[in-house]
Amino acid sequence: MKFYEKHKGVLLWILFGGTIVVVFLLGLLAASVNERRAEIATLFANKRVEITGIESRSSIWGENYPREYETWKKTADSTFQSKHHGNHFQDVLEERPEMVVLWAGYAFSMDYSAPRGHAYAIKDIYNTLRTGAPMTPEDGPQPATCWSCKSPDVPRMMAEVGIEEFYKNKWAAYGDEVVNPIGCADCHNPQNMNINISRPALAEAFERQGKDISKSTIQDLRSLACAQCHVEYYFKGDGKYLTFPWDKGMTVEAMEEYYDEYGFSDWTHKLSKAPMLKAQHPDYELFAMGPHAQRGLSCADCHMPYKTEGAIKYSDHQLVSPLLNIDRTCQTCHRDSKENLLKYVYEYQDKVLEIRDRVERELSKAHIGAKYAWDNGANEKQMEPVLKLLRAAQWRWDFAVASHGASFHAPVETQRILAHSLDKSYQAQLEIQRVLTSMGVKGDFPMPDISTKAKAQEYIGLDMKDLHAKKDKFKSEIVPQWVAKAKENKRLL
Repeated sequence: MKFYEKHKGVLLWILFGGTIVVVFLLGLLAASVNERRAEIATLFANKRVEITGIESRSSIWGENYPREYETWKKTADSTFQSKHHGNHFQDVLEERPEMVVLWAGYAFSMDYSAPRGHAYAIKDIYNTLRTGAPMTPEDGPQPATCWSCKSPDVPRMMAEVGIEEFYKNKWAAYGDEVVNPIGCADCHNPQNMNINISRPALAEAFERQGKDISKSTIQDLRSLACAQCHVEYYFKGDGKYLTFPWDKGMTVEAMEEYYDEYGFSDWTHKLSKAPMLKAQHPDYELFAMGPHAQRGLSCADCHMPYKTEGAIKYSDHQLVSPLLNIDRTCQTCHRDSKENLLKYVYEYQDKVLEIRDRVERELSKAHIGAKYAWDNGANEKQMEPVLKLLRAAQWRWDFAVASHGASFHAPVETQRILAHSLDKSYQAQLEIQRVLTSMGVKGDFPMPDISTKAKAQEYIGLDMKDLHAKKDKFKSEIVPQWVAKAKENKRLL
């Protein structure tokens, strides 16, 4: 009591100040809630069409959500360019012909271009040589699983024919059904616009780890919507069932262990005869190991920054590099100039790409050296250590380079992975020299001229003229039929 009497004035001022702070915070909360309610009210008050089921035509969604739709249409804008690539078409094999050798015997040695906007998802899969030139629905080398991440028509077809049935069919069988590029229905529930996981493989991967994806937070879902597709995956079994190899974890070593135990390989290398793994695009896995994810950011925070129009705040659906809108991405957290922020990103990228280029030179040399050893009479027992090193080295290289934005998402982890790849590439070369020495073959193995894409493809035995002729015939005869039928059936507007 004496303490209270003595410090009564001070305590009253503390109480008063605390009350002001609480009232202020409650005011901010109320304002935020009211703003969100206003956004939702405006959103649903402006509904012009009722969307039910899986509506894969994004233009229909655009009737109700014109702001989001207008920014989504900008995924077709391919004018962005940074120091290293952008969102326009670039022939990566032309820039880095060693990759032709690294993928010898696999379809990626025919054709590999830099990724661009979602608007091109269907067009680019028509154009790529990797899908072959199917002239009938039963023809073509690829399964329907290859459509999985290209269109909202995929979950629609899965609902109609069943998940397993969809996967095990041929790619060309759904040519007139899977026609709309990645859009609204891939990520949203039309009834409430909540984020919706439309692809079963992600939920199944979570379930095998004892996790319930339906209990994810909203912030987590803002990354998991992307993780439906931007992940490492493989086609399991004869049914080509889309599967994420996360059962042992999401690191490059954990997935390698998974594949090794399963005895899986994507193909046997044409030159070295090594059983190879082809990484897809483990963007989510590497992002999760990087500093931004570890501080609670989601993919959408940087790739779908908020925009304001009057009193309305909404997400930008252009889905492009954060470097295009630094004022709405990086600078919302980092109090630094645009010039400095760009400099930091480019420094990360330059250092990662320096190691990447060295790996591609040394790893391609190792594959060529392995072929030279086979040609000189090496046996399987002698080559076993070489093949193991080549598989491990290339898996690490591919894991790093196939991930979009790896050098920024997780620069330290990406450099670690590439460093291990480089080390194993050198180890493979040493093992090849031991094999050659044991057979009495002296000197360095000869290196072919693979300085251009054309020379590298000729070296590994590809007839590119024939492949292009078949693809041109497919695009001029079959694709127009698919498009016409889709429009006739009102699958495409």
